Amino acid sequence: MSSVEDTLNNLRERMAVQRKALSPQQRMSAAQGVRRQLEHLPEFLVAPRVAGYWACRGELPLNLALAPLADRGQQLYLPRVAAQRQMSFAAWSMGEPVTANRHGIPEPDADAATVQARDLDLVLVPLLAFDRTGHRIGTGGGYYDTSFAFLHQTSRPTRPLLVGVGYTFQEHPTLETREWDVSMDYVVTEDELIHCTGAS
Repeated sequence: MSSVEDTLNNLRERMAVQRKALSPQQRMSAAQGVRRQLEHLPEFLVAPRVAGYWACRGELPLNLALAPLADRGQQLYLPRVAAQRQMSFAAWSMGEPVTANRHGIPEPDADAATVQARDLDLVLVPLLAFDRTGHRIGTGGGYYDTSFAFLHQTSRPTRPLLVGVGYTFQEHPTLETREWDVSMDYVVTEDELIHCTGAS
């Protein structure tokens, strides 16, 4: 394993432990802050197709931020894991049934209408660490980098807009990256909406 991979894996482990140690009250407070910060992003308020995620393993919950989408006429999508580290995105509304995938992450039922990553307008992306240039470290599965690899071929920002979601403590000064990493256009935490400078 390369020294870059060693460094990233060590960071993943540290951040995962710190994230899991948060109390339910701390998570809920952060969720409230993220909703407030996202409301400063005009695209989040009007994007027709918004993808979120089902928070697992200490990820920052999105239920408060996503609840108003239906009232604004926006459609929410959740990721559905496919082959070759790809994801499709299935339409979902609060309260509808979900089924755990092979990773134990809830997904919309099989009969839900799906779209591909390039058909979305805005995507909220979970992370374990980030920097202010938009570099992100996820869990290492590569699903987001693979699904949104087409963004390497276009000038950013473009559609879909990628917004990383994390806690303030997950910020790092500079993250080592690989050529296949897809950067974020914005990162939102409970304290701040960060317009990233490295997305290209």
